[in-house]
Amino acid sequence: MIDNSSFLKIAKVSKTFSDENGKTPAIKNVTLEVYKGEFVSIIGPSGCGKTTLLRLIAGLDEEYEGDIVLEGKRIEKPGLDRGFIFQEHRLLPWLTIEENVSLGMEGNKENIKEQVKIYMEKVGLSGFEKKYPSQLSGGMAQRAAIARTLIRHPKVLLLDEPLGALDALTKMNMQGEIERIWTADGTTMMMVTHDIDEAIFLGDRVVIMSHRPTEVDQIIPIDLPRPRDRKSKAFAEYRNMVINAFNESIGAYQI
Repeated sequence: MIDNSSFLKIAKVSKTFSDENGKTPAIKNVTLEVYKGEFVSIIGPSGCGKTTLLRLIAGLDEEYEGDIVLEGKRIEKPGLDRGFIFQEHRLLPWLTIEENVSLGMEGNKENIKEQVKIYMEKVGLSGFEKKYPSQLSGGMAQRAAIARTLIRHPKVLLLDEPLGALDALTKMNMQGEIERIWTADGTTMMMVTHDIDEAIFLGDRVVIMSHRPTEVDQIIPIDLPRPRDRKSKAFAEYRNMVINAFNESIGAYQI
């Protein structure tokens, strides 16, 4: 359930990178409000700064202009209230899945084990606790990475093309898994993707970013019932709407 009260505010955020060749503006005056419990999909041309925006929200890049405020507090460094899922699962290969999921957790061992069991169930990996990452498929490993993040109860989960390396069928199955996890857990999610169907299938809103230095160009609310039917006429209409909006702002369809 989406709560339309103030939650995550991105206000006139700009980011410039500097090196020996000079300064490169990546983000320019990005303003966006994300509501509690919402799923926001972000699309835009390659290299426009989408990932940079997620990194700023995560606190992984700490220097920026403007304000990113989560529940009234300006983000200036990483924190457990934000989780980040990368394109690669980044599980430690020498640890079992349950050891990866519980990595760094402190407290009573039995309580931790029970929490791991709960979150393994949430991502559909019950029975795989003693397996190693090499023994899982790519989609299963990503689900383990999601469990590792969700077990820490982040207020916002940031996903940077988490399914980009998967084959088409696995990707579609994982999209359904992410929607199921989001529905069950209620965590606010923001996902960068190059897949328009994925953006529509998962997003309450699709945010279209411009070329670098990136700005928010258009925001399209997706008013479709869940679970969503990719074969429906309504889904196709949204697909055309998003592609047309992207072409209007960017030019040729080239994400």
